[in-house]
Amino acid sequence: MTAIEATKEHLFIIQALSEKVWPHTFRNILTKDQIGYMMDMMYSTSSLEKQMDELNHHYLLAGDSGEYVGYTSYELNYKETTTTKIHKIYILPSMQGKGVGRFLIEAVEEIARQNENNGLSLNVNRFNKALDFYKRVGFEIIRSEDIDIGNGFLMEDFVLNKKLI
Repeated sequence: MTAIEATKEHLFIIQALSEKVWPHTFRNILTKDQIGYMMDMMYSTSSLEKQMDELNHHYLLAGDSGEYVGYTSYELNYKETTTTKIHKIYILPSMQGKGVGRFLIEAVEEIARQNENNGLSLNVNRFNKALDFYKRVGFEIIRSEDIDIGNGFLMEDFVLNKKLI
């Protein structure tokens, strides 16, 4: 397993992976309309460029046997704290349960430590089966929140934190 930092030249890979992962991940949680709305909101080329250029999001692509199988995005010093925020982490359905998610979490942990961050934070949909994975790798639920994302849609999330030692 390898990880590379994505650049703008990799945006099409992130978009292709999201098109395979998102509908599968959220098909029993969100409506098709909300999935489409959120995909455009987060994965359009202009949105991804803004995330990289203005919002200080960094993307890592996970590779296995010459294929990209997942990605994560993170932001160091989130809201001027010593916490690294994981904004996204998605793995191809065929690769889930094979260590890719753990590999990406550990890669972000190492980057966070190198940048003197002492914790990780992420949001996960309250009904996403990945919640159990996050608990297994050391995250704890600290609260729930509903985020109005427009167009009548809400993100119904848990906020999870993990302390880094």
